[in-house]
Amino acid sequence: MSASATVNPLAPHDLPWFITPPGQTDTLYVATTLIVIIATVLLGVFFFWLHSLPERMGHRKLQFEVVSVLALISLFTHMHIFWIIGLLLALIDLPDFINPLRRIAEASEKMAGIPPSDAEPARQDAPAHGEAGHV
Repeated sequence: MSASATVNPLAPHDLPWFITPPGQTDTLYVATTLIVIIATVLLGVFFFWLHSLPERMGHRKLQFEVVSVLALISLFTHMHIFWIIGLLLALIDLPDFINPLRRIAEASEKMAGIPPSDAEPARQDAPAHGEAGHV
């Protein structure tokens, strides 16, 4: 045996399992590396899932575009206040002011005897100006 292969007489005779002999695979290092890589990927997935929470909550609401922009600003600037504002906006139902005001204006015009104007905004069920079916 060479001098490097002998065990020091002061070393304990029962070595822990994680101490590997020279030239063998270090199983603790391999396991730790895999755990760190998997944990990093899972943490990134959780971060993006949590970050998209306001957008998923406010998807069907009037203020969806504002919530989406706030989430993107928060993502790129790392300022959490934008994410918190977006989350609060996603939780709040803003009232619809446009349709009642439009109905009041139409009723007032009808009561005054004014014929309906052709400058009405395009409705969702009517085809837009210049599309097929509109002459």
